[in-house]
Amino acid sequence: MDTLNIGNKIKKLRELKNLTQEHMASVIGVTQSAYSRMEMGETQITYSKLERIAGELGMKLEDVIAFNESMVFNVMHNQTGNGLIIQNNPLNSEERELYKQQIQTLKDEVIHLKKIIDSLLK
Repeated sequence: MDTLNIGNKIKKLRELKNLTQEHMASVIGVTQSAYSRMEMGETQITYSKLERIAGELGMKLEDVIAFNESMVFNVMHNQTGNGLIIQNNPLNSEERELYKQQIQTLKDEVIHLKKIIDSLLK
C-alpha cells in the first residue's frame, strides 16, 4: 500500500468532511502530530487504524483506498460568480457502461415501484 497516497487520500477526505486532525487523532488513539505524519506519508498506517479512520469518515475502507480527488467537485468562489469549478477525468468505456447499466436498473425499479403503488391505490 502506498503510504503517501493513502495519507493524501485520508487528508482530502478529512478536509471534505470538515474534520480536524485533532479529532481524527483522538478517534484512532494517537497524538495529532502522529496523525499528521500519517497524512504526510511519513509513517505507516496500520490496517486497524485505517479501518477506524474510514469508519469516522462514514466510508468503507475500500472506498477510502479507491478515492480519487479529481472526481470531486470543488466549490470555491471565482470571478464568474457561479462559484463552481468541476475537475473531472473522463470515464473509460467500462465505467461508462457500468453507469448506464446502473441507471437502467434504477429506471426499471422506479417503473416497477410505480406499478405497485398504483395497484395499492386502486
